[in-house]
Amino acid sequence: MLIIPNWPVPARVKAVATTRIGGVSEAPYRGFNLGDHVGDRPDDVAANRKALQQQLGLASPLPWLNQIHSTKVLNLDGSVPASVEVDGSYTCYQGMPCVVMTADCLPVLLCDKAGTQVAAVHAGWRGLVDGIIENALAEFSVPGGEIMAWLGPAISQAAFEVGGEVREQFVAHDPDAEAAFTAHGKGKWLADLYLLARQRLQRQGVIEVYGGEYCTFSEPDRFFSYRRDGVTGRQASLIWLDAES
Repeated sequence: MLIIPNWPVPARVKAVATTRIGGVSEAPYRGFNLGDHVGDRPDDVAANRKALQQQLGLASPLPWLNQIHSTKVLNLDGSVPASVEVDGSYTCYQGMPCVVMTADCLPVLLCDKAGTQVAAVHAGWRGLVDGIIENALAEFSVPGGEIMAWLGPAISQAAFEVGGEVREQFVAHDPDAEAAFTAHGKGKWLADLYLLARQRLQRQGVIEVYGGEYCTFSEPDRFFSYRRDGVTGRQASLIWLDAES
């Protein structure tokens, strides 16, 4: 089962987010696991990845990233790279998907309003506070006002407890980030990744922000969640440029 983002992008901009529904992986990765670094059988992961590529009708293999909670964004120049340690990708090439994997962290899909540039970002709290969104936007040749964003499935504030040091880092960067944290016991806070991402986007001029209505933690039959299960699979969010209509 795929989630199709509901946002007013140009027709040639295609985007999807996967769920755990379908696939061949067995428990605890039950379903459509796309992560090859979580202990699942390599053959099962390969089968799931191939099925996704075929379902989307994409000719070349998907450029999977080795994500390390960094702020690095790879500019895809039309070729599929060997494994690189980055947490986002950008391209202006037709048929070259930008793809990130998540299991509670926030996937952010970006495109320009003209439908000529796209990017995908893996925004865990570390990457988010250190500027992964800003680095992805810097790859675009247009200002933030000409860019749209979609926030894919991530852990909701109600389920995302963090320590005070996490809140302090965000607030030190932007005092307005205080609004994204709710006290939850001594020294603990509930963090709103969706709001934190919106704040970062808006500060870069990106006003058109969509999505943000999911919770990976609270829907075990639909989403993988590392915070909930520990050993689990990964879903993916993808964006690419189709042929001109």
